[in-house]
Order: sequence, then C-alpha cells, then structure tokens
Amino acid sequence: MPETHKINRPIALVAMGGHAFIEKGEKGTIQDHERNAARICQQLMTLVERNYNIVITHGNGPQVGNLLLKNEMAKDEVPQMPLDVLVADTEGSLGYILQQAMLNELRKRAVKRYVVTVVSQVIVDRNDPAFTKPTKPIGPFLTKEEAEHRRDSLGWVIVEDAGRGWRRVVPSPRPIKIVQRHTIRDAAVQGHIVIACGGGGIPIIYNDENNYEGVEAVIDKDLTSSILASQIGAELIIILTAVPKVYLRFNKPDQLALSALTIGETEKYIEEGHFPPGSMGPKIEAILGFLKAGGKRGLITSPELLPKAMDGLEGTHFIGKV
Repeated sequence: MPETHKINRPIALVAMGGHAFIEKGEKGTIQDHERNAARICQQLMTLVERNYNIVITHGNGPQVGNLLLKNEMAKDEVPQMPLDVLVADTEGSLGYILQQAMLNELRKRAVKRYVVTVVSQVIVDRNDPAFTKPTKPIGPFLTKEEAEHRRDSLGWVIVEDAGRGWRRVVPSPRPIKIVQRHTIRDAAVQGHIVIACGGGGIPIIYNDENNYEGVEAVIDKDLTSSILASQIGAELIIILTAVPKVYLRFNKPDQLALSALTIGETEKYIEEGHFPPGSMGPKIEAILGFLKAGGKRGLITSPELLPKAMDGLEGTHFIGKV
C-alpha cells in the first residue's frame, strides 16, 4: 500500500440507511441493490479525492425484515435462525454488494486502494429496557390489514411508521462498544476502505459465564456509527439520508433549512422537540454524541449532494468544540 494512504489522512465515517440500496417503488432485487450501490459509490469517491481514509456503515431494515419474513414462512421446512444471525447475514451480503461496487469504481479511476467488509459485533446491556419494549421498525412498509394479518399469524409487534405505512418493530438496545473497533481503525489508517457495523452491528451481551452471546434485537445504525466514529478517532461523521438538509418544522409551510449548527444550537433545538425520534432524531443524536465525545465535524445531506456538501455549499454542517 503506498505511503500516501497511511496515518496522515483523517478518517471520515459515512453512515447510510438500508433503504439506500432500494429506491422508492423498487422491489429490492439484486439488480436494484447493485445499481444503487454503484450510484452511491460514485458519490463516495468525493471523499477519496479529498484524501480521507474512509469507514462506511449502513442500515439493513428492509433486508433483515425480508429475511425474517422468509424465516417465518419457511419455518416448517428449514430451521429458523435468530435475529442476530440474520443481522450477520445482511452484514455479509450488503457488505459484499457495496464492497464490489466500490472496488469497481476505484478500478475505473485507477485508484489503488482496497475495500474490506468487517462483520462487526456490538456490545449492548443485557438489562437495556428496550428488550421489554420493541420500537425499531424493520422490513417493508405494509398496509394496516397486511400488518395485522402478520401480527395475528406470525406474532409480530407492529406500529404505524411516519405516515408511510405499517411495519414490524423489534427491540433496539443502545450500543456500548464495537468489539472489532481496533481492527476497523487499523485497516482504515492503512488506507483500506472499510465497511463495518452493517445494520448497526450484531447485538451481543455478556452472558452469565462472561462470554459473548447474540441477542434478538436490531441496533440503530446511526447510534452505532456515532460510537464507532469516536472509538476509531474519526475527524468527520457524515450521515446520508433522503433529504438535502436538516429542517425545523419539516414539511410544514414555514419549514426552515439549517446550514450550520453548533453543539449548543443543536441541543436547544432538541429540547424544543424539533427532531422526532422516528426520523431525524437518531441522526441528530448520533452527530451530537460524536461531537461531545471530541469529534470535530458532522454533516447530514443526501448522497447526490455530497460533493457540494463537502465544499460547504449544501447539507447541514455541525461544528464541534474548538
């Protein structure tokens, strides 16, 4: 690996949702996933061009939800797998799709950097109250009738999600520590592009024998991304989402786009209730946590506007302590 790819480059962590692999109206075929991954990787090259070492995290809501549905529908034919194993499955499959797309983009540009996917375990508290109150939506959006049928026939817990339909919810404990954090950092420092903590990472606890043990849950990928960014010494955390900026009074006639926020301003808007838990809330909390832990900068924007956002012309920029 050339010297220029080593420790002198700052680390940027980029987090994107599982829906980034599936556009609205698509079925989520492998062709859909590959096409959207290729598009995103084209945008991510702006970070390569700006001399960053890069760690990429991603969600897995639609994908792990589909695996759960397959699991339950085929339970009389094949052994069922627990949710932690299904999260690991999606880490591997989505990591492969993204890894291949990024390698192809690097090859097109004759950039000699490698890409590696790390199947990542994330420690959570076995007594986290989330285990008694499922809140994390996963899987596809359904009509109320479809969701109620699956609730009654498959034992799902369901909720109405942001006015877009009904979804299954599962426990979402808070992340504490990423087991592979040192491996992820070492690989990034050497110039490798690292894909890690897919779907928020595999949730594990310390059991009665003080061994690691997987649990039935899904961790919020933005909160895991925040913890990981701090633990690997990232300078910048970027959260890619469907909107170009963060807004006050989103989707109301008097909505206001925010271009830059300090820690104090962000805390003020949170206290005023501007960022709902089901949408922008976890993203804002993730960036705020990163900045308060010593991170320098945060950015929220859409994938297609990332190049302009890196030049300060788009997105919402968050400024840490000087």
